[in-house]
Amino acid sequence: MILFSKDRLQTLFSRFSEQSLLVIGDMMVDHYVWGNVARISPEAPVPVVNVESESFRLGGAANVASNVMTLGARPIPVGVVGNDHAGQMLKQLFSEKGIRVEGIVTDKARQTTLKTRIIAHHQHVVRTDREDRFGISASIQRKIENFVRAQLPFVNGIILEDYNKGLLVPKLIHSIIEMAQEAGKPVFVDPKFEHFFEYKGVWLFKPNRKEAGERLGMHLDTEEALHKALEKLLEKLACHAVLITLGEEGMIFQEQGKPPKKVPTRAVKVHDVSGAGDTVIATMAVAVSAGATLEEAVTIANHAAGIVCEEVGVVPINREVLFQRLVNASK
Repeated sequence: MILFSKDRLQTLFSRFSEQSLLVIGDMMVDHYVWGNVARISPEAPVPVVNVESESFRLGGAANVASNVMTLGARPIPVGVVGNDHAGQMLKQLFSEKGIRVEGIVTDKARQTTLKTRIIAHHQHVVRTDREDRFGISASIQRKIENFVRAQLPFVNGIILEDYNKGLLVPKLIHSIIEMAQEAGKPVFVDPKFEHFFEYKGVWLFKPNRKEAGERLGMHLDTEEALHKALEKLLEKLACHAVLITLGEEGMIFQEQGKPPKKVPTRAVKVHDVSGAGDTVIATMAVAVSAGATLEEAVTIANHAAGIVCEEVGVVPINREVLFQRLVNASK
């Protein structure tokens, strides 16, 4: 874990506002229903939640874009929504934050992913999902490729946020990576199970332990096993670096030609890990684009993840809180 001088932190954070990042992936709306439980239903052994309020937030790749923005950088979200209320809501939430929506394509053949979480007394009671998971059509893919190609000269990097909801099909993944390589732009990937090994040649590959273990057919319950997993992923994907998130245990990472390193979690008290992965990939991309080394970026992202885990529900990182947490940790 790196200890920063205040001058180094100020230099890096001041550069955040100069960065622009394409955030390409599965856009979602997170719907929260907040309430309390006073009794069990007489109809079934389930709690009856008395609703007190509800809220809508950006989720999935949209939450990654939100994190990029709250860090001070400029996100350009690219994804697909349905011609429905949730799709309109997502665009509205982006617009309210001053985030452009030209890269959000409407597909009448699908519905916007909407996740509803019911939370009572700060406890997650149940979640309902409305979504389509089939792959995008060739015409939608062409629209996204054309938009990405037009934006590449003006951005510092690309984040690919895959939730296996149908946007990042293999042909689009390969096309985006090829365009980025030709333009000399780094690609930062947060993968899911389905297209795990399609992301060859990217700058950073960031799975969690469960995803990496299942796709490699390994039990990643020891540090030795994690080291082997890092080596295998670096070899299979020919990427610059791999970062595996370990939940409450922190993170472990390795870049080509260097030994692996592990960092413990920086959460004071873990309430909810929802959205922590989104915060990590956003922070990594912004920090590296701003000139941070991999180890510096991992340290910053680890603190960012710790902060959002202290909140209930999916929330983006607060730049000022993150800066102060890093200053205090380096004293």
